[in-house]
Amino acid sequence: MTLSLRDMALGDNGKVVGFQPGNKSYRKKLLAMGLTPGTEFSITRYAPLGDPVEIKVRGYSMSLRQDEAATLLVEKIER
Repeated sequence: MTLSLRDMALGDNGKVVGFQPGNKSYRKKLLAMGLTPGTEFSITRYAPLGDPVEIKVRGYSMSLRQDEAATLLVEKIER
């Protein structure tokens, strides 16, 4: 089932499955940061008001604003 990163909770694990159509330059930025389809990540932190979200991907931590994170289409991984 495809979700948005917004729909995931702290501690959830997921995998990038694609991108929303739209802002092409931001999509390229996410790809350059390593968020390619098939990449696994985990939600490590939400700011107190829920924005930004911090994810751990490829051994490093990355913060994404919720609006920007909505560009990602992800799949939840149960472990």
